[in-house]
Amino acid sequence: MTRSAHAFVARAEQVDVLLGAVERAGRGEPGLVLVGADAGVGKTRLLTHLARLAAERGATVVTSHAVDLGEIGLPYLPFADALLQLAEADPEGAAQVAATRPALRRLVPTLPGASPGAPPPGAADEQGERLQLFDGVASVLASSGRAGAPLVLVLEDLHWADSSSRDLLRYLVARLRSEPVLLVASYRADDLHRRHPLRPVLAELGRHPRVERLDLPPFTPDELRDFTTALAGHPLPAEALARIQRRSEGNAYFAEELLEARGAGTDLPGTLADVLRARLEQLDPAVQRLVRTASAAGRRVAEPLLRAVVDDADTFDVLVGEDGRIAFRHALLAEAVYTDLLPGEQVALHRGYLLAAATDPALATPAERAHHALLSHDQRLALLASRDAAREAGRVLAPAEELRHLETVLRLWSGVPDAAADLGQDRVEVLLAAATAGARAGLGERAVALAREAVGVVDGAGSADVRRLAAVRTTLARHLLGVERIDEALRETDRALAALDASPLPPNADRAWALATHARAALNSDLDDQAEIAAAAAVDEARSAGATDAEADALISLAVLVVEDPDRAADLLSDALDRARSAGDTTTELRCTYNLATNRFYAGRLADAADAVDAGLALAARAGLTWSTYGVELRLIAEIVRYTRGDLGAPVPSADPGPPRALSAVEGVQMYAVVARGDADAAERSLSLLHGQHGDTMITLIAGGCAVDALTWAGRLDEAVALAHELLDEIGRVWSDYFLGGIWLSALGIAALADLAAADRLAGRDPAEHLAVGARLLERAVVTADRGRPRGGQMGPEGRAWLARAHAEHGRLTGTDDPATWGRTAEGFDYGYDYEVARARRRWAEALLTTGDRDAAREQAALALATAREIGAVPLATALGDLSRRARLDLPGVPGGGADVLTAREAEVLALVAEGLSNRQIGERLYISGKTVSVHVSRVLGKLGVGGRTEAVAVAHRRGLLGVDDPPG
Repeated sequence: MTRSAHAFVARAEQVDVLLGAVERAGRGEPGLVLVGADAGVGKTRLLTHLARLAAERGATVVTSHAVDLGEIGLPYLPFADALLQLAEADPEGAAQVAATRPALRRLVPTLPGASPGAPPPGAADEQGERLQLFDGVASVLASSGRAGAPLVLVLEDLHWADSSSRDLLRYLVARLRSEPVLLVASYRADDLHRRHPLRPVLAELGRHPRVERLDLPPFTPDELRDFTTALAGHPLPAEALARIQRRSEGNAYFAEELLEARGAGTDLPGTLADVLRARLEQLDPAVQRLVRTASAAGRRVAEPLLRAVVDDADTFDVLVGEDGRIAFRHALLAEAVYTDLLPGEQVALHRGYLLAAATDPALATPAERAHHALLSHDQRLALLASRDAAREAGRVLAPAEELRHLETVLRLWSGVPDAAADLGQDRVEVLLAAATAGARAGLGERAVALAREAVGVVDGAGSADVRRLAAVRTTLARHLLGVERIDEALRETDRALAALDASPLPPNADRAWALATHARAALNSDLDDQAEIAAAAAVDEARSAGATDAEADALISLAVLVVEDPDRAADLLSDALDRARSAGDTTTELRCTYNLATNRFYAGRLADAADAVDAGLALAARAGLTWSTYGVELRLIAEIVRYTRGDLGAPVPSADPGPPRALSAVEGVQMYAVVARGDADAAERSLSLLHGQHGDTMITLIAGGCAVDALTWAGRLDEAVALAHELLDEIGRVWSDYFLGGIWLSALGIAALADLAAADRLAGRDPAEHLAVGARLLERAVVTADRGRPRGGQMGPEGRAWLARAHAEHGRLTGTDDPATWGRTAEGFDYGYDYEVARARRRWAEALLTTGDRDAAREQAALALATAREIGAVPLATALGDLSRRARLDLPGVPGGGADVLTAREAEVLALVAEGLSNRQIGERLYISGKTVSVHVSRVLGKLGVGGRTEAVAVAHRRGLLGVDDPPG
């Protein structure tokens, strides 16, 4: 009988989609196609067919698989297999990539210079090497394809992939730009339960423009007829085909097995499991034993272990050779065979694999040994293998898998009497290692829980080792600071210091770190006096103990407390930076660099801030703390500095996707530029981030303020004012009534009120209600500037500029627009804040027009327009074009009048609408019918994008389409 590997029918639509993606990749348009279907529907059959067609067209095709090891993952397995194949095909090219990205050798030990036994990197190195590893994988993939002959990487069984493989896939999608690479990943749709870790990844990838989702449905009756005909070599009798259709429901693998059963002369079984069991029972008893043994290893098993079964596997068509291993023709077959084993048989088989791997460790990875040990119920060997697997995961830069293996060690601990002796570590050391892995994986809350358990173990043991208890409490406090649980961090450092103070000890690093961490926690709680005392004591203790890393950490806190002299604070931070470097404490060095960047930013030294940010981000990538607390903070300040300096472009996709909470925070600060450049969904995106996954009040403030601004630009003025008040109340309850960001929110709220008042005056309404609300917002801004100054010091240039704008907007609100106040506002922002300078110049020009100074107004408007065009601030440029037409300023590049928008007749009709005439009255004035007037009004509304006559008049006035007279003078 012709086997299924040679029978491919139907799927024309899916093949066209896949080949189209291959063709685009060959043109330099990389992408990812996600192929989802239920088990047995034909994913592998389709992808095998694609591989053949793509290869015939000149593509390089590599196929790899994830494997099902339950909770024991094999980090990067599908990518490691693919890299091995590519390196074997082009060792020189892979070696060239690895020469500049040595972390790649961790996955491909055969590359020159590889060190398979290299120790895992420290916490300060892991993230940097992980980025290097990800970039190395991307570079190898890119170098393996060429124009017209792309690389097609097929990743099968993505539902079994480990966390690090999922991260790498997300990275590749974000990283690829014009490389001739196509990724095709398949997954079982019926395996994705509600909490499956692949589900959010698929949702995220599905939003990327280079990603296609391809669903593979079961065969239709006609397709199933063609399929069975191809398999059997002739059409089936109608009754037999109907029975197969009814039983298989179009599932290709089930239909194939049913056809095999029918050909063997057996009755058609009722379920797929029955079909597969019947197939197995046809085998020789010895072969059955080998097949059952193979099933305990999953779908594929190393050839040396089952070499004797290869010939029989070919004969009986159950096992096949695949990538140097023995494999079941389909994962469902392996699952059916394994499930049919008795529990005792399963345990015995896993025990056999475990003993074989113990005899020859090359036969299995530590993760595979841990898998078999767990399923053979050998807790001691599972404990040791899981510890080894954790170390291996750390070596290959997979912190999520490292954490999972360490948690397995902890779970098994109570069942292994001599666990500490076997491991050479006590439970506290394993808990702290797991907490560190969790923090590196971006799982801050999990890190806190593990560190807290470590404190409980040490404290509950009644140990006389005071220093150890204090050190563990300090470690917990630092993890608590990482998730902004400041009050709890303070309590833990208080307890650590109390324990140390109760025992006469010489100066030591543990006390220095407890004091330094206490200073940080007090600083974050605005307990400045307490923070200063603790930081000064930490510096003294650290110097006496020779703990330069703790000294550097404490110096940073002291620098932050220097409020009157930013330059002196910067000098202190530079000293701290030197000490952190000399101590090799990269985490503290990163914190120091972040504080130096914010110091320069809030002092208005944007170029210096940008330099510090660049240095910090490079350090984070190089030294491994990209998604640590200060790694994320540096990304946030980087986006703010970039925006403030006038770079409104969309950010380059991140090299490392990062955890959702951090990504949400980064997206929050990106809303500044999103609103300024006028993205169509700016308001909705900002609103969606108010209380997103970031869990950060600062991001709520930023995203919320940007939402107020976006709503104002969109003309949703009442919503803007309401949101400004909601944010002032909400954030005031969390922080204080006089948080400095309230000045910004108040100024934005007054701006929206000023627009509302202008619309009221245009429509002949009394704006008194808006004036009263605006007066209260201005008062709040003024009081905040007086009482909410940072740490008792002076407001920086940005705070002073926003206060000036609040006053200027209030003048616009009350109808007493004063050019001088807008001039001061522009001057206040002129420390490099290009966008806000241009916005102030726009309003300055409007105020000058009310005084009749047209030349000065034209000058300010022209400067603002030039900036808006240069930085890509579309809404601002549009508003300035409208001002130019309305006031006939003839700004460069701005067409005059409304001829380019409305026809002459439409403009006439609109002008009469503005006078308040009805359709009948307009018709009488223009000697046309009321129906014709209605048609013109509808066209005007459509062209202006408005929903009513009043709104049309307001928009037309704002855009200069009503032919208003020149201002006086």
